[in-house]
Amino acid sequence: MAFHHLVHSVQTLNAEDAFRPRLNAEQWRNIAPFFTLHDIRAGDLLVKQGDTDRTLYVLGSGSLQVFASGGAPGRGRIAILRAGAVVGESGLFVEGPRQANVEAMTACAVWALRGPRLEELAQRLPALALELVRAAGKVMAVRMRAHIACQAPFV
Repeated sequence: MAFHHLVHSVQTLNAEDAFRPRLNAEQWRNIAPFFTLHDIRAGDLLVKQGDTDRTLYVLGSGSLQVFASGGAPGRGRIAILRAGAVVGESGLFVEGPRQANVEAMTACAVWALRGPRLEELAQRLPALALELVRAAGKVMAVRMRAHIACQAPFV
């Protein structure tokens, strides 16, 4: 999957918690080398609850489900994510255990921005790194409000 397809998915996702960095086409091209593409098979875990990881993932294609283990029956599923959605955004802000599992419902193309690569991006292109962090923070805030309202854990 080409990175410009990911950008299109991000820009066209219609969701309240959509990841919306204010980047033009050239800026997207400048940050592309900092992301890595991963193909995930249906049923594979992208994020495991309890693991410590400083990675932000952007779903390029396919669908993911977010669910928590160990809760009351029927209360585990938190969200289903479509192409263009971001997941794992809290890992950019806090180095701690993941609060939920993220599993591929279908075959997925996922672009990862790992903590060390974000730090490198911040050194080379600080304004672009700041914009990514700002957009991830907004996603996290929207999700936090929604999850507090229904008393569900955070991704």
